[in-house]
Amino acid sequence: MTATSHDVINPATETVVTSVPLASVEETDAAIARARAAFPAWRDVAPGDRARLLRRFADAVDADRENLARIEVENAGHTIGNARWEAGNARDVIAYYAAAPERLIGQQIPVPGGLDVTIHEPLGVVGAIVPWNFPMPIASWAFAPALAAGNTVVLKPAELTPLTAIRLAELAREAGIPEDVFQVIPGAGTVVGQRFVDHPDVAKIVFTGSTAVGKQVMAGCAQHVKPVTLELGGKSANVVFADADLEAAAAAAPYGVFDNAGQDCCARSRILVEASAYDRFMELFETAVRGVVVTDPADEKAEMGPLISAGQRERVASYVGSDAPVAFRGSAPDGPGFWFPPTVLTPDDPADRVLHEEIFGPVVAVVRVADEAEAVRVANDSAFGLSGSIWTRDVGRAIRVSRAIEAGNLSVNSNSSVRYWTPFGGYKSSGLGRELGPDAPLAFTETKNVFIAT
Repeated sequence: MTATSHDVINPATETVVTSVPLASVEETDAAIARARAAFPAWRDVAPGDRARLLRRFADAVDADRENLARIEVENAGHTIGNARWEAGNARDVIAYYAAAPERLIGQQIPVPGGLDVTIHEPLGVVGAIVPWNFPMPIASWAFAPALAAGNTVVLKPAELTPLTAIRLAELAREAGIPEDVFQVIPGAGTVVGQRFVDHPDVAKIVFTGSTAVGKQVMAGCAQHVKPVTLELGGKSANVVFADADLEAAAAAAPYGVFDNAGQDCCARSRILVEASAYDRFMELFETAVRGVVVTDPADEKAEMGPLISAGQRERVASYVGSDAPVAFRGSAPDGPGFWFPPTVLTPDDPADRVLHEEIFGPVVAVVRVADEAEAVRVANDSAFGLSGSIWTRDVGRAIRVSRAIEAGNLSVNSNSSVRYWTPFGGYKSSGLGRELGPDAPLAFTETKNVFIAT
C-alpha cells in the first residue's frame, strides 16, 4: 500500500518536525493538468511583466531568507551558515533569471532569397525532481530559468526534505506568480516522479539525484522522446601538487569534502597528493580535519551537521569497517542525531571501492601520486566527472591539468564548484546537459526557424 503522508524528521534530534501529505497519481495528474491549462497565458505574459514578477519573487525570498534558513536547519540538518547561503543562492538565481525574459534573443541568419530568423519558444510543462541534499538551491536552478523562458513548472521535492520547496511556492504566490504556473507537490519518486516521466503533457524533466535513478529517468524519457537534464553523482578529485601552497590546500580540503556532511555530488572525496608533498600535506590536513566543528547545526559556530537519515548513516558506515585504513578522524556529538565524524582513509588498492563509489558522507580517501601524469590518470579513473580541484602555483600546469581532467567543473586553488553565473554539469555518469549560467533558459525552449521569402 502506498503511503499517504511522510513524517519529516529533524536529523540532528531524530524528532518529528511535521507530517506532509504525499500526492497520489491522480493528484499528480491534476497538478499537471492545471499547469498545462496555465501555460498559454503564462507564455503570453509580456517579457517585461514576467521579469517584474520574477524580481518580486526574488524580493519575497530575500525577505524570508532567515525563515527559510531556519526551516532548512530543522528539516535537512544543514548548518545555519550554510542554510543562509542556500536561501541567498535561491534568491540570487531567481533574480538572475528575472533578466532572461527580455533577453531570449534569436538570430537573423543570412540566406539567399529571403530573411531567416530563429525564435526560442517555451516547451510547456516542466517536471522538476529535486534531491534532499540541497533542496533550496537545486530547486531554484530548475524552476527559475524554466519560468523565465515561459514554461509552467511542477516540482517534486525529496520526501525527506519538502519544507523549503513548499515555502518557496507560497512566496511565489505572494509575489504574484499564478498558483498553477509554479506548483510544488510532495510525493514518492515512484509515484510523482514516475508520472512526470510518463505523462504526455510534461514536456521536459529536470532530475538531480543518484546515477542509478537518473538512468531510469533517462530510459523512461526516451520512450516518449522527452528531453531531460540530469545532474547525477560524483567522485571528484582534489589534486594537490608539491608546488602548491600546501597550508592553503590542506586548510581548505576538509570543507571541500565535509561540507554538508559530505552529502554533496561535488564533494572532493578523493585527494591526490604528489608524493614529495604527501607527508607534509597529511600533517597539515590532520590538524585541519580535527578542527572541523561538528555540532548542533543551529549553532552559529557549526561547520558540519548530521547526515540526513539513519539509513544514510548506515550506508556511510559500511565504507568504514573495522579493517578500513583510517588515517585519522574528527569528532562528532554523542546522543540523538544521525552523526558521523569526518573520516580520512588511505587505501592502498587502486580498485578499493572507496575510490570509485559515491559514499555521500564525510569520508575522504587520500592517495599518493608520483607526478602530473599519474595524477591525471588517477583523477580520470572514475565513472564520474562532475567536479574537482587543482592546487598548484604553476599556471601552465593548472591549464594542462584542467584540460586533461574529465570533469565539467574545475577550480584551481579553490574548492568552489557552483556559481550561478556559470554553467554547471558533468561528464560521463555525472549527468547530461548543463544548469545555471546565461544559457540555462535556452534548455527550456525549442528553437524555431522561420524563413520569409522576399
